[in-house]
Amino acid sequence: MHKKTGLVIGTLTAAIMSTSALAQTTITVSTWAGPNHGINTMVWPTWKAWIEEATEGRVTVEVVHDMGPPASQMEIVADGIADATWVFHGYNTGRFQLTKLPEFPTFEDFSSENASAAYWRTHQEHLAGAGEHRGVDVVAAGVHGPGWIFSSEQYETLDDMRGKRIRVGGGVMGDLSNALELTGVALPPTGVYEAGSQGVIDGAMLVPEGLRSFRVAEIFPYTLKVDGGFYRGSFTIVMNPMFWDQVSDEDRAAIEEVSGERLSRLFGYMMDTMDVRGVAFAEEQGHTFTELGGDDLESLRSMSDSMVSEWADSVSANRGVDGMAAIEHFREQLTAAAEDESVESLVPETLR
Repeated sequence: MHKKTGLVIGTLTAAIMSTSALAQTTITVSTWAGPNHGINTMVWPTWKAWIEEATEGRVTVEVVHDMGPPASQMEIVADGIADATWVFHGYNTGRFQLTKLPEFPTFEDFSSENASAAYWRTHQEHLAGAGEHRGVDVVAAGVHGPGWIFSSEQYETLDDMRGKRIRVGGGVMGDLSNALELTGVALPPTGVYEAGSQGVIDGAMLVPEGLRSFRVAEIFPYTLKVDGGFYRGSFTIVMNPMFWDQVSDEDRAAIEEVSGERLSRLFGYMMDTMDVRGVAFAEEQGHTFTELGGDDLESLRSMSDSMVSEWADSVSANRGVDGMAAIEHFREQLTAAAEDESVESLVPETLR
């Protein structure tokens, strides 16, 4: 081959390869948890693998840390700074009402994976039309594990906790804190270890995974628990609607196929996995777990019923949603979701 001809062919090949590489569209994901959190070690990498496979490599995912605090994530995506993120609704005080739905106590044990699938179905059926996520597209809904109360001294009854300085977040967690007559201290999970070790707080409302990931078991040797948790936490994964302009209708359909309930289940599965590890870690530290029971359990049920009733009246008046119908649908779907196959087999083994 003539030297000049070979050079031209090589240049053309490089140009074609470069154009092909540039043609790949990237979903920029803003994430606000630490690098070792399951959202970063399991959910985003798995979703990326699903999207790349579904679009035959035409679309990929890039995760960017620390683009903004948790409460600013909706704006980060709505303004186009990032294409997608995950939102914890409790950090947005007063903004969301409907998202309390999966947070109320159920007094039944169920996996976060099934709860997240049930939440997604209920969101689509009852909540989406109210427009609480205006400016972004909700592509998944998630529920974290059972919220328990970790403490420096052992609590066996509700009276034991009255007046104690307990870390709380937003949503139902805050409402429950008031009902229990606690002295709620608003803190992010990342601030619990320092506040607890310095005696600023007597305990914390958190999920089991926090025993390990936030080192809670090292400062609080006791846990008060109840079937299903004192509360749960509500999340969504959202995208900027304008992102769809960058991809074909075929690729949009492919991305949506691996999002929705499938991505919701992945979120819940991740939370379940982290909770198991958190409890195991605490048990190795000699942690003491106490189950709430007797009259206290009935008192908690009464508090929960009152909170649900007040919430249902509020969302009916302010959001135009039949709150009780939505709650009933969610609880029906908890049972229905448990009959479906787990997402576990779709998660790469190296990421489980």
